[in-house]
Amino acid sequence: MSPLIIRSLKHRNFRLFFGGQTISLIGTWMTQVTTSWLVYRLTHSAFLLGLVGFTGQIPVFLFSAFAGVWIDRLNLRRILMVTQVLAMVQSLTLAFLTLTNRITVVEIIALGFFQGLINVFDMPTRQAFVVQMVDNKQDLGNAIALNSFMVNVARLIGPMLAGIIIAKMGEGTCFLIDGLSYIPVILSLLLMILPLHRPLIPPPGIFHQLKEGARYAFGFLPIRNVLFLMALLSLTGMSLNVLMPIFAVQIFNGDSHILGFLLSASGIGALVGAIVLASKKTVLGLTRIMVMTGCLLGVGMILFSFSRNFWLSLFSLGITGLCLIMIIASINTFLQTIVEDNKRGRLMSLFTIAFIGMAPFGSLLAGGLAKYLGAPYTLLINGSCCILGTLIFSRSLPSLRRLVKPIYIEKGIL
Repeated sequence: MSPLIIRSLKHRNFRLFFGGQTISLIGTWMTQVTTSWLVYRLTHSAFLLGLVGFTGQIPVFLFSAFAGVWIDRLNLRRILMVTQVLAMVQSLTLAFLTLTNRITVVEIIALGFFQGLINVFDMPTRQAFVVQMVDNKQDLGNAIALNSFMVNVARLIGPMLAGIIIAKMGEGTCFLIDGLSYIPVILSLLLMILPLHRPLIPPPGIFHQLKEGARYAFGFLPIRNVLFLMALLSLTGMSLNVLMPIFAVQIFNGDSHILGFLLSASGIGALVGAIVLASKKTVLGLTRIMVMTGCLLGVGMILFSFSRNFWLSLFSLGITGLCLIMIIASINTFLQTIVEDNKRGRLMSLFTIAFIGMAPFGSLLAGGLAKYLGAPYTLLINGSCCILGTLIFSRSLPSLRRLVKPIYIEKGIL
């Protein structure tokens, strides 16, 4: 692999985090796939698949803005230590209930909601923490792209392992492996050497900071429009994973192995997209990438919705995976580049709301539409929305670039 692509790994703290998180995220993807399979095996309900996705992600939408205020005040490493320990407890509880045949959809929903509460703090903290782990800010874009690469290596390996383990040992073993996979990332956080944390003197109150962060984000056109684009693509473009068990069983007459192949195809595309972004020398051109991949995402979804050929479906899922990760990483890098440091936690919380917080509504919408229209027509509608929304966003690019230019000059990017 080219040294340019992995240049942020020269930073010791990021290297530790990269190794620990890669192992942990493989377990996370195993649990995500296994949960969907378990729900569908127990209920055969498209609506309940959507409901489980909704309850697991709705806490991010409801509470992340408040979490962002605390993230700007507290020690980021300590926050991550707490969230990783709690996530390990959640996965081990899920494993115990499944292995003892006590699991029902009610427990799955409750534990999913608990994991959602953990993610309220974990996800934006993880995004903001990248800046502390990378000493040279010129490597920030590469670190974010490598972070996406790490996620998608896990996305590629996790579903394949889950499909094999479910078939041979059952869902409970997958949950158990996920619980144990948190140990490496906890150790990596303990081994990091970071500067002494000096919290900012807090303003009069939490709501003051909350309003300040919202006014900053939504009062600045580049941040506002990019967040709206992320929210739209999350609402419509991330419904693929929710509906995947239906395609695996009803369209391709398969089992957990087929589900693993479908999700892994998307993971391969995402892996390629992350490598392409990691090889970029500069953050310039990110908005152009957002427009191109947003439209291509919709095309890939429409192609998959019509396809009844397994190999063509794998190809179209590869396209959607590539586009999704390039959009998410491009938006993340763009925001991290232009944000003021004392508002980073709050902006990353708003990014998390747009990225993850809108997904539960997308899950619920996709599950409901699939119940009445079928999964293929649901993806056709959502893919068309991705294309239309991205084209509307593209009209604001001249104004967006004009407003961002002074920030890039100040930071030495231009």
